Amino acid sequence: MNKTLLLATALAVGLIAGCGGPSSSGATASEAPTGEGELKGDLEVMAFEGGYGIDMFQKAATEFQELHPDLKISVSGNPRVWEQIRPRMVAGNPPDLMFPGWGMDHWALVAEDQLLPLDAALDTKVGDGTWRDTFDPNMLKLCQKDGKTYMLPYYIMVYGWWYDPAVFQKNGWTPPTTFSELLVLGDKMKAAGVAPMAFQGQYPYYMIEGMFFPWAQGVGGIQAIVDAQNLKPGAWNSPAFLKAAQMIDELNKKGFFLAGSTGMSHTESQTQFLNGKAAMVPCGSWIESEMKEVMPPGASVQYMPVPFSEGSGDPTALLIGVEPWMVPVAAKNPNAAVALYKHMTSLEKAKEFVRTKGTLMTIKGSDEVELPRVLQKPAETVRNAKVVYANLVRQWYPEMWKEFEGGITSMLNGEITPQQFVDRCEAAAEKARQNKDLVKYEMSL
Repeated sequence: MNKTLLLATALAVGLIAGCGGPSSSGATASEAPTGEGELKGDLEVMAFEGGYGIDMFQKAATEFQELHPDLKISVSGNPRVWEQIRPRMVAGNPPDLMFPGWGMDHWALVAEDQLLPLDAALDTKVGDGTWRDTFDPNMLKLCQKDGKTYMLPYYIMVYGWWYDPAVFQKNGWTPPTTFSELLVLGDKMKAAGVAPMAFQGQYPYYMIEGMFFPWAQGVGGIQAIVDAQNLKPGAWNSPAFLKAAQMIDELNKKGFFLAGSTGMSHTESQTQFLNGKAAMVPCGSWIESEMKEVMPPGASVQYMPVPFSEGSGDPTALLIGVEPWMVPVAAKNPNAAVALYKHMTSLEKAKEFVRTKGTLMTIKGSDEVELPRVLQKPAETVRNAKVVYANLVRQWYPEMWKEFEGGITSMLNGEITPQQFVDRCEAAAEKARQNKDLVKYEMSL
């Protein structure tokens, strides 16, 4: 990154009953892995195989094994790898280094003392500074609890909308920058026989992160997001979130969404978009990598920020995501795991990942390369953002999050009103507030 970003940070302010903080039986600062010294034995890596695949992780492991012939590294992956990792964590036989992906409750692992603190490794010398210095500090904060770092970030997912520039140019369309412009453009798209939007109905978080959160921020400012994620009473059905829900409902009632989208998977809706059935789709910066095998000849994707909701918020504010890596307490070779991750996050490897996969990394200076075309606009948007924030509640409170996803689907199906949707969100937040056995977290800027 070329500048310091203002970013929401996660700090635990409560504990799951009977768990407490890091147990005294866990690794102490002096015993914690540093990634230094002799490296040998078996090293098992398990990784989420999403839009970016696992080939770059495998390549890095092969390179690292050649440098350390006494080390035998295996790297495996799966689109639902968390389902393979979870029983192994319970059995006390986890992989040494893991990237469990969005399906794993990372914060529950922290609260249950199942992850090693990695600050000793972060404070080891790398170049003229420390390994910690190589990361964007705001991204590291997303991986901390009570001042200790239990997870480590890798790539940054930039959320927004996507369109095919050739289709827009052919029709004389300009990407909308405001909701008002979107309404005008959407009518033109419908007149041309194209649905303005497709969306990934089987995974409602795409719409929540691609419309609901950004529009609530645009109406009420970043404080509306902070209050909601901090479970402040009345935040989830505040005027900002109600207006955002009404905007989504308006698009739905105007027929802006591709028919059948509520039943589509992410790849199905994105394929419909690529085939010209819809003009735009909300998604993260992994979309081209994920869809390249089914990209029609001549098709391409370009990023646009979510059209601003024209309120008192910051039009440059940007929602991003970070899916972290971690080392389990029960790892058999934690020191080698840390050493491999140091290699994977070196500036050289980070730049290679940016060039190859078309995404931004959490390593300082990694964007100082000739960026792929698909990444140029997201990178520009990140650089221009005065505030960069994350959807933390999805990881912090998974049961509450299920209510949000179910509620927005019900609203899109016409079963409930926008007011009833945000009231449902607020009721789920109140249930979480009243649960004394639930870890509570605090978001700050």
